[in-house]
Amino acid sequence: MQLALDSISKKVGAQTWLYDMSLSLRSSAVTVLLGATQAGKTSLMRIMAGLDVPTAGRVMVDGQDVTGVPVRERNVAMVYQQFINYPSMTVADNIASPLRLRGESNIDARVRELASRLHIEMFLNRLPSELSGGQQQRVALARALAKGAPLMLLDEPLVNLDYKLREELREELTQLFAAGQSTVVYATTEPGEALLLGGYTAVMDEGRLLQYGPTAEVFHAPASLRVARAFSDPPMNLVAATGQDGGVRLPDGTVLPLALPASAGGPLTVGLRASALREQARPGDVAVYGVVELAEISGSDTFVHVDTPWGELVAQLTGVHYFDLGARIALHLNPAQAYVFGADEALLLAPRRAGGR
Repeated sequence: MQLALDSISKKVGAQTWLYDMSLSLRSSAVTVLLGATQAGKTSLMRIMAGLDVPTAGRVMVDGQDVTGVPVRERNVAMVYQQFINYPSMTVADNIASPLRLRGESNIDARVRELASRLHIEMFLNRLPSELSGGQQQRVALARALAKGAPLMLLDEPLVNLDYKLREELREELTQLFAAGQSTVVYATTEPGEALLLGGYTAVMDEGRLLQYGPTAEVFHAPASLRVARAFSDPPMNLVAATGQDGGVRLPDGTVLPLALPASAGGPLTVGLRASALREQARPGDVAVYGVVELAEISGSDTFVHVDTPWGELVAQLTGVHYFDLGARIALHLNPAQAYVFGADEALLLAPRRAGGR
């Protein structure tokens, strides 16, 4: 399915929920809607599905205007944060229901395959009321996948699951999406989830579409400070700076030797991803010294909050590290890993990627 939104917007009373935006989704691919709560992701998905009608603009499917065509007349599968299952049917029958409607053969084998991938094969003979919330959500996911609709809309479908299961199912879903023929739209608040799913990402904020493109490109070259803030976890470190001959000057006088565009002028902002800051120095690094304010161990990484002359910085250190609060620490950075944003918050310079991009 080729889905395109042509200058759509959505107002409810005096409030604008979605500002004028156009978006053409890649068919048979995953598009991630990335943004914080109330960024407009669910409102946009409801318009895609036909549950709501835009205040202005058109919804086009394979070149046909379907604006206002209700969801029951479209072939769409949608999974919400809050699961929806048929309460009187077993798990197996819930998953099988769209397969039976299509008159497919080998229904039992397909049901067991999907149940196995979503780790619910042991619950096939139970009713939804006998399952936990996370298990019921997986049943809803399996039924949506079984439907095989040309458009699949998933609104934060893993948010109710525990951390370990979320990690496992993200990988399974990535493989299922790649093997299917559906155009998938997946809403999330988590940048890491967007990176894992790959495909394309549309970054949203307060009802506005900020940037859309291949996920890796949007991550490595955020068009603005707003995109960089939305597509960083932990948030990108932002340091006030000024341009000068030969580079960018930071608050303590440190100069990053960066080649800025000739048009760069006025105050600048340097963006540093937490993963770019290290304890160990390498050739060509610059250093900033500070005091440890907080150290958080998360999985296999340690996030260290450091008060420095550049402001508070967060460094993402690989491995488990222990720091005393108030301890002195030096953080090192390769200037080539810095982002630079102009006075208008637009991206001026991004780190070069492998292959020279």
